[in-house]
Amino acid sequence: MNTGWWRLLLWLLGYLALALLPMAIALSGDPPAVRSRIVETGAMLGLLGLGVLSAQALTSGRQRWFARGLGQDDVLQFHRQTGLLGWGLVLAHPLTMLLGDARFLDYLDPRADWLRATALWTVLLAATWLVATSLWRLSFGLQYEHWRLLHGALALLVVTLGLGHALMVGHYTGPLWKKAALVLVVGASIFAVLETRLLRPRRLQRRPWTVRTLTRERDGSHTLVLQPGFAGGLRFRPGQYAWITLGATPWRLQQHPFSISSGADDDGLAFTIKPLGDFTGRIAQTVKPGDRAFVEGPYGEFAWRPEAAREGAVFVAGGVGITPIISMLRTARTRGTRAPLLLVYGSPDRDTVLFREELDALAQALPLTVVHVLETGHDGWDGETGRIDAALLGRHLPARIDRMCAYLCGPDAMADAVEPVLRAHGVASDRLYSERFGLV
Repeated sequence: MNTGWWRLLLWLLGYLALALLPMAIALSGDPPAVRSRIVETGAMLGLLGLGVLSAQALTSGRQRWFARGLGQDDVLQFHRQTGLLGWGLVLAHPLTMLLGDARFLDYLDPRADWLRATALWTVLLAATWLVATSLWRLSFGLQYEHWRLLHGALALLVVTLGLGHALMVGHYTGPLWKKAALVLVVGASIFAVLETRLLRPRRLQRRPWTVRTLTRERDGSHTLVLQPGFAGGLRFRPGQYAWITLGATPWRLQQHPFSISSGADDDGLAFTIKPLGDFTGRIAQTVKPGDRAFVEGPYGEFAWRPEAAREGAVFVAGGVGITPIISMLRTARTRGTRAPLLLVYGSPDRDTVLFREELDALAQALPLTVVHVLETGHDGWDGETGRIDAALLGRHLPARIDRMCAYLCGPDAMADAVEPVLRAHGVASDRLYSERFGLV
């Protein structure tokens, strides 16, 4: 996580302001008739739940203006946790209201009002299904593409019906100006989702790419190189990622995020993709040179900043976590970086070291030291074996690391082990860039 505390605090305050807007609108103006404390608490829980779920559209990672300065894994983790909070508030709202006054049970009774009861039961069930399929997608056997469609549809349904419920009850939203303000606030969230799913593909359609090559790498990954069909291509900072849609149209369920592996000055845009799921496992059979592609991005704050790394940089990668780092190293080579660089790279064995030959060449062209760490050694191997841990890093980290930037990319277990070590060696939080595997 590379985020200054003031920036993080301001970001959290901005999020809280957005989440509290429905409650603030409801409490503005002349107060309505006072009810019991428990009932009023239940009403506030409902309004807070509506605000939290509405703000989810801004923490999905697709709104770059809102996620600026935050790591993608941090934003998504926040999105997941606040989603659970929103679900809890949605459930707590009717339960608390019923504890305060049993007559509110009529709201859930289809015999009293079929349309109202159906809408409320739909919100409760849809919110629960939204959370369940997000937490246990693989257990439900949902392909990523189908889950994305379901996730977006359920989120829109819950927020839209929640807004309708707040307007129809009218206890706090009776005045027309309150209704208009609430529609404007929650409607902005709904628009953000529709803009991502409908308007962006329309813009991408005017900027098509073409598959130039698809090359198999030694670990079973494939490097996909795209060529722009328009002037300019994609400007990005090394280490960032983009969303790719392969096919004749950008309006497809199949859209996936991948780190950019090409250098910022390279001809063409490259992505090195490991076969970890349905789409990535089929890419060699479904993609061929000449196919159409669409690219949305770039995204992410895990990026090479030469101005911040004038004293050098340390890179720690595990497996396919080398992908954004190879982009940084390729860019450093073309731009003639002279600051000292260290790469500690963990792989299962020698035959699965991604970009092995190129890393050797980069070590010759740059002031770069490469330390390979193999889980399983081989005859004649006298390098590091096992896992990347504190003892191993202590043998290789430079003495001046407190003045360097550190980039860490890999699975959660590796990141959990390495981040404290880097901090203990003096790497400040604003110089530590961490990206964990998590976008699936």
